[in-house]
Amino acid sequence: MSLPRDLPPLNALRAFEATARLAGVGRAAEELHVTHGAVSRQLRTLEEDLGVALLVKDGRGVKLTAAGQRLAAVAGESFAALRALCAELREGRAQAPFVLGCPGSLLARWFIPRLDRLQRDLPHLHLQLSASEGELDPRRPGLDATLCFAAPPWPADMRVFELAGERIGPVLSSRHARYAALRAAAPGALLDEPLLHTASRPQAWPQWARAQGLDPAALRPGQGFEHLYYLLEAAVAGLGVAIAPELLVTDDLAAGRLEAPWGFVETPARLALWVPARGADPRAAELAEWLRAELGA
Repeated sequence: MSLPRDLPPLNALRAFEATARLAGVGRAAEELHVTHGAVSRQLRTLEEDLGVALLVKDGRGVKLTAAGQRLAAVAGESFAALRALCAELREGRAQAPFVLGCPGSLLARWFIPRLDRLQRDLPHLHLQLSASEGELDPRRPGLDATLCFAAPPWPADMRVFELAGERIGPVLSSRHARYAALRAAAPGALLDEPLLHTASRPQAWPQWARAQGLDPAALRPGQGFEHLYYLLEAAVAGLGVAIAPELLVTDDLAAGRLEAPWGFVETPARLALWVPARGADPRAAELAEWLRAELGA
């Protein structure tokens, strides 16, 4: 017994359905955003596959044959049902929460203070935040996107929206016991200072030291913290000199809770929005555009 044949090429069926519905090859080409010739080739492919004529010339246009009328009726209903279902699915996705993964320190120190503005500007986003510290896997199940600092190259299975470069630098509070002496000193003075550090960013102090022409081996590690958020809280409390991305201390600097006497230096990392390339939610591009504008402001 012979197996049933597959459907003809779907692009050919789509070109035929549009031609029949719009009563013209040119109008079908406009709707499908292809050339007149491309639609004509798809129509020939469909007729060759089925072995029957579907359209005949009629003056400057075309008209359906009896076989074409039968196929147009079924194809029209099928494509209309597909369009309706796809619209329903898109609408359902748009109403679902957009789940954004974000390191807790970035979430607490930069994102949450701007969350009210984001909700006003993008009310349809229905944002749901998922916090994490340390290595945040952008492929973690349940996430629509991930906002984090990372260095390129980017993986092929992710669409990455680069938002801003990363700059890091030492910060301290006026509550620090040696605040007056340190804030007026050169960067090398920090080699004699027990430095606050975090396990999640062990490379930060050595990166800064090399950028200042200092020997990273001469740094003196002081109190360590598991997460960057706790590190910065310790610095605000005057417990020592910490190092952090500029973005995470912007509000602290503006409010006078922290100072950065030695400025900030560039690192290879970028703040970026990571979105799985397969099945990417179109709302991610809107969020990336909003983030760029907010960072620029």
